[in-house]
Amino acid sequence: PPSISGWRLKSHNFQMGGALETTVEIWSSQVKSVLQACAHISNHLDFSKKLHANDDAKIATVIEADNGLTMPASRLNEYFK
Repeated sequence: PPSISGWRLKSHNFQMGGALETTVEIWSSQVKSVLQACAHISNHLDFSKKLHANDDAKIATVIEADNGLTMPASRLNEYFK
């Protein structure tokens, strides 16, 4: 049984046993739903990361200085001092 405590209480005619079993079933169902939602979010983030990887790489290498020439990203730190 999913809830051994609930089952034991129920087998000794305690009404609380059935309520405990129901609570465990609902809780387990909700936990599964949250886990599925987390997996969905994780998959979407992985997809988005792969989709935008080329854009991010291009942005990181093509930053223009005031004179219009390409500036390495390592020089950006100078602007935050």
